[in-house]
Amino acid sequence: MQLAATAPRQEWRPVVHVGPLPIDAVDIQETAQAFIDYCLSAARADAARPIYSTSVNGQVISLCARDRKLAAMFLSADSVNADGQPLVFLSRYLCANPLPERVATTDLFPVVARLAAKAGVTFYMLGGSEEVNRKAVEASLAAYPALRIVGRRNGYFSRAEEAALVQEIVRLKPDVLWLSLGVPLEQQFCMRNLNALRGVGIVKTSGGLFDFLSLVKPRAPLWMQKRGLEWLYRMAREPGRLFLRYALTNPHALFLMLRGLR
Repeated sequence: MQLAATAPRQEWRPVVHVGPLPIDAVDIQETAQAFIDYCLSAARADAARPIYSTSVNGQVISLCARDRKLAAMFLSADSVNADGQPLVFLSRYLCANPLPERVATTDLFPVVARLAAKAGVTFYMLGGSEEVNRKAVEASLAAYPALRIVGRRNGYFSRAEEAALVQEIVRLKPDVLWLSLGVPLEQQFCMRNLNALRGVGIVKTSGGLFDFLSLVKPRAPLWMQKRGLEWLYRMAREPGRLFLRYALTNPHALFLMLRGLR
């Protein structure tokens, strides 16, 4: 897999489509290595803007089918990962070139961090509450002492503060900006600021990554993750927030995947 912000998607890596959404048919290790290789490449130094990498799961697929503006934000990404085990299961039956595995950002981060610590690739971590952000950074440095995190910022900033924040990130020139604001705020941030973030290597939208890195929220047991039931674990822990979301989006997403996977 080779990352390139200006190359047509289908020319530089295999993809699986859910309707119009192209999803990378690559595994976690290959994705992580591509991040590192790009950050160390001459192409990164010459790029007019960062690589924009994001992820989709059932909820996102459902939302994109209902919201053309949101769908356009995902279609404009340079790289889209499959952050949903049902996508992987169904692709095995419906696609000639199926998704090899789920590339959840929470699983991708430690692989990239381990490689980055060895290669000297730098991170900036943006998002979450102040406590969550601080704990996520501390946990990352404890796990990978050689990792270089050149800056961090919680995700509670106004539009008036955004330009100064972007300038600070550009000054620090992180190789990877982990952007944990949640859908659609992190996609909207990218649409507003990608061209201004010249000098940053990759912007990776990260959803609730920092919640899990900081251990504020636990991951589902591994057997539930492998069986595509992590959503059920999360809903059981936060029924008031998640029950209606999953009740509305999961059946719709399943229908869209069955109809649109190719």
